[in-house]
Amino acid sequence: MADNTPIAIVTGANRGLGLSMVRHLARQGVDIILTCRSDIEGARAVERELTQMGRRARALVLDVAKVATFDGFATDVANVLAGWNAERFNFLVNNAGIGIHAPLMETTEEQFDTLVNIHLKGTFFLTQKLVPHMADGGRIVNISTGLTRFCLPGYAAYAAMKGAVEVLTRYEATELAARRITVNTLAPGAIETDFGGGAVRDNRDVNDYIASVTALGRAGRPDDIGGAVAALLGPDTGWINAQRIEASGGMKL
Repeated sequence: MADNTPIAIVTGANRGLGLSMVRHLARQGVDIILTCRSDIEGARAVERELTQMGRRARALVLDVAKVATFDGFATDVANVLAGWNAERFNFLVNNAGIGIHAPLMETTEEQFDTLVNIHLKGTFFLTQKLVPHMADGGRIVNISTGLTRFCLPGYAAYAAMKGAVEVLTRYEATELAARRITVNTLAPGAIETDFGGGAVRDNRDVNDYIASVTALGRAGRPDDIGGAVAALLGPDTGWINAQRIEASGGMKL
């Protein structure tokens, strides 16, 4: 008999927001397939941590910028599921990403293409490859950014990719509705992580500025986002669909 414990795939979960997400989901009784681009030792440490919490966990290497590898990754996922006596996984969080800060007039084509490949092309085609392995009634969360609503100079290309992801979310929700798969966007505000060089976390002036333009008076923390993702994938939020939900503490209102 198949195991019916919910299973989530979270990309880029060896650190930062993804790490908080898998911790929150594990506490919620979800088993985890997590990915990293290169830090497999760090990802395996997370795998061990989640196992110690009583969950099944498996760390896999995945570069979301390399679409040619997605068939192989989907096969790896299928093998993990078979090993867990599970027919399908339930949740997908497209979290993996990078930030490139460059003024509009100085952004290079290489930087632009890197952002396209990771944030837009990767999200589009990884979802395409994994949905056949997802259970009916599953849920997808695409990670965007508060920068699609408010503007900070230097993030034009990054925010444009995330804006495209928000449109993609609505189309995915429409086209996957026949299988009762919901798709939502979660848009974090500025968070204290090593993202983008760790400026929000490590630069006091930046941190103070973020706090000054946020209604709740501080920069975000990883658990603010991990908890929000776990809530969106929780048992009581299945009627939320095709929405952009910002988790920013009220930044730039």
